Amino acid sequence: MLRGLLIALVVAAVVVGGVVVWAVSINNQLVQLEQGVNEKWAQVQNVYQRRADLVPNLVETVKGFATQERTVLEEVTKARASATSIQLTPQALNDPKALERFQAAQSQLSGALSRLLVTVERYPDLKSNQNFLALQSQLEGTENRIAQERRKYNEAVRDYNTRVRLFPGSLVAGIGGFQQKAFFEAAPDAATAPKVKF
Repeated sequence: MLRGLLIALVVAAVVVGGVVVWAVSINNQLVQLEQGVNEKWAQVQNVYQRRADLVPNLVETVKGFATQERTVLEEVTKARASATSIQLTPQALNDPKALERFQAAQSQLSGALSRLLVTVERYPDLKSNQNFLALQSQLEGTENRIAQERRKYNEAVRDYNTRVRLFPGSLVAGIGGFQQKAFFEAAPDAATAPKVKF
């Protein structure tokens, strides 16, 4: 009888120990995936900051040639200020509305830069200026990096959200407070070509 009770206790301890090890393993995976999402988001912000840092140089270069294009230059400056004023922390990535506001500000800056680059077409001297060409090339490269980093971020979010939602990991996610992250989505009007008015 005592031997049977001892065996039952050992089996129960092994089962409980196995469940604890399993839960810790799932928790550690979720932490790693969440850190991956945060890292990818930091890189998205990094390339947005790079673009924000390039804009003042571009505006100053264009200003020297396009003095009468003040409204376009002011629009770019305001859009940059708006885009850099919204900081999205990794904790805020759980809030789709916060991400939407961030995206809207970045889209506004992208549109303003597009209009500026179209405006520049009127200035042949500016188009041949080496400083402007270098800045334009850096901006184009930055826009490509932004798209690439958004994609990487969305892939990390997909992996994380899948792990959070899959059973039985969802049990550990619920207990551990792991919430799904918001995807970076295209702006609602992204399919519409920007309208340039002079």
